[in-house]
Amino acid sequence: MNHKHRNTLHALFAHPVSSNIEPRLVYAVIEDLGGEVTHGGNGHVKVKLNGHTHGFHDTQHALSKEEVVEIRKFLDAAGIDPARDFPLEAGV
Repeated sequence: MNHKHRNTLHALFAHPVSSNIEPRLVYAVIEDLGGEVTHGGNGHVKVKLNGHTHGFHDTQHALSKEEVVEIRKFLDAAGIDPARDFPLEAGV
């Protein structure tokens, strides 16, 4: 995982919740984790990761706090723990 993706992943789990994360970076992180991102019609994105599937609103603007929390819950359910699996001090 490159440094930019690692920082994005940690931003998703940061406290307080960030509201300025670009969705394209989040989708790139999910794909980097081995997931699949499918942009469907009607403004929806389908995300699959580690046997979990979830639909999200497809947005072009920075994610809202509510959207970040929703993605965080999905990643947590899929077994992703940034502090354990991708510590910031690890080499690229």
